[in-house]
Amino acid sequence: MGDLLSIDEVAELLRVPKGTLYQWRHRRKGPPARRVGRHLRYDEAAVQAWLRDDKAA
Repeated sequence: MGDLLSIDEVAELLRVPKGTLYQWRHRRKGPPARRVGRHLRYDEAAVQAWLRDDKAA
């Protein structure tokens, strides 16, 4: 597993509000996230892969 990003870092990287990430997670639409304790964390490589795949679609 690569570096783990917080929801704030992913929101900044994708230039979307945090609320959008929460909605995507609820709808199983956005980059994969997992809970680490109380916090959501995103694998940086998985976010980059999701971004590449989303742009290709």
